[in-house]
Amino acid sequence: MFNDKVVGVLGGGQLGRMFVEAANRLNVRVNVLENAPNAPSKLISNHDGHIEGSFKDRESILKLAKTSDVLTIEIEHVDTHVLEGLSIPVEPNWQTIRTIQDKYAQKEYLQKHNVATALSIPLKENTEAELKSIGSQLGYPFMLKSRTEAYDGRGNFPVKTAEDISSALEALGTRPLYAEKWANFRAELAVMAVKTKDSVLAFPVVETVHEDSICKLVYAPARGTSHHLLDKAQKLARDAVACFEGKGVFGVEMFLNADDSLLINEIAPRPHNSGHYTIEACPTSQYEAHLRAILDLPISPESLTLREPTVMLNILGGSTPDSHLQIANLALSTPRTQIHLYDKGAARPGRKMGHVTVTAPTISTCEKLLQPLIDAVDTQRRERLNLPSPDAQDTAAAQRIGSGAQVAVIMGSDSDMPVLDAGIQILKSLDISYEFHITSAHRTPEWMTEFVTAASAPSSSIQVIIAAAGGAAHLPGMAASHTHLPVIGVPVKPTIGDGTDSVLSILNMPRGVPVATVGVNNSTNAALLAVRIIGATDEAVAERTRAYQNKSRLEVLEKERTMTAMGWDHALASRTKK
Repeated sequence: MFNDKVVGVLGGGQLGRMFVEAANRLNVRVNVLENAPNAPSKLISNHDGHIEGSFKDRESILKLAKTSDVLTIEIEHVDTHVLEGLSIPVEPNWQTIRTIQDKYAQKEYLQKHNVATALSIPLKENTEAELKSIGSQLGYPFMLKSRTEAYDGRGNFPVKTAEDISSALEALGTRPLYAEKWANFRAELAVMAVKTKDSVLAFPVVETVHEDSICKLVYAPARGTSHHLLDKAQKLARDAVACFEGKGVFGVEMFLNADDSLLINEIAPRPHNSGHYTIEACPTSQYEAHLRAILDLPISPESLTLREPTVMLNILGGSTPDSHLQIANLALSTPRTQIHLYDKGAARPGRKMGHVTVTAPTISTCEKLLQPLIDAVDTQRRERLNLPSPDAQDTAAAQRIGSGAQVAVIMGSDSDMPVLDAGIQILKSLDISYEFHITSAHRTPEWMTEFVTAASAPSSSIQVIIAAAGGAAHLPGMAASHTHLPVIGVPVKPTIGDGTDSVLSILNMPRGVPVATVGVNNSTNAALLAVRIIGATDEAVAERTRAYQNKSRLEVLEKERTMTAMGWDHALASRTKK
């Protein structure tokens, strides 16, 4: 045995289950406190040290503490007032758990320690007048959030306009609330950080994709993100976690904004859904790292690195009790795939029932292997939520094409959305109406043709098409071959390579099929070019374009004045700090 200490865990769900699996391999005993006798964590740990009771119940917590040498948590919604009085260590520290439990207090704490996070304002009365006042301060849209007991999107409400305020209060008004400034992010990133007695280490930066406010996919490493940004995100996670007392793994979620700035979204003081991939992808998983950290066992930074690219897919309960098993059975025949089922019994709609992890030499290979499973998960979601079939959705979408929008933004995959977001923000800022669609040139050629034809019809309001594509990048050219409208191609940087192939594919169109081409990932220029095309015949748009150019001119002149006044050395130092 590496360590003769017994670890007590408050909570016995899937996170605790995977933690116990890691502890079993090191012969470390784990006692679990959970109401259900057949909780996932207890079912794989056959001994009589588990406690049946609530992790919020004082007597149950005290009973667990008497049989353990150190306590940790699987969920942060515990009674920290009981933990505060214990004579054994609690990792992370009870003060840390208490601060993080209250999401506004968490944001306030991070800001006090100069860690970048979104501007937030606490509500005092939960009234419409108060929210309208906050709307005038933060601007619309903004997010209304519950300060406590919120997870997987539960407890959040997007307030897009003042008209949403009454609905927001109806949904959340009985809770303690805070409002958060809207983040126009182009990607959501996550880092699992490990706080030891000596330092803070970090796993790779991953990209998380959410659906219905629940994490659906995790890409390791994060797609389309420079090494500089990955290093910056890791540093931000380490700096954030270093502020808190105690040891263990912390899940750090953050926004990557259109200007490449980073903001902490929230922190979990425990292993996290976005770190499941580490079980297969890294020499030491987040669960073993958490165990080692709280028991002061050695952890090397090299053991937290990525063996090879990985994509993780969550399995949620569908409309039938065996829906998760259907996905697992399909995964059995998928190469390079590992299956994790959480032994929660019959599936309940929307409940996390398991996950699958695919590892391969490239992210692209992972995506291809995983696509049949994603399709199956998407089918179950449509059945669970009673959504129309893809064919019905396509028909409905086709009927809406060009019904007021001036610009059509199309992409081959939703993975291109972060690249296009900067351009979308330009269109918004210049009051250009737009619509967006996924129209793959290879996977949905019929739908792509139908869309472009409808967008080009005399009755359509579409004046310009912006098409984003990576790799072979055929979408802009294929779109241009079906329309008389101007098409602007946005080359998307693929996982492998610098995007030159995408540029050349869009640029080298045959005579007679022109496609305007901008730089790699430069949707900003694509949007501005689209606006100029529209402005050639619309004086109001032309005037807004001139105002935008003048604003850019003034910003450059202001930077010139500032640099001249500061001098080269001070200006360079100031720029480096940013």
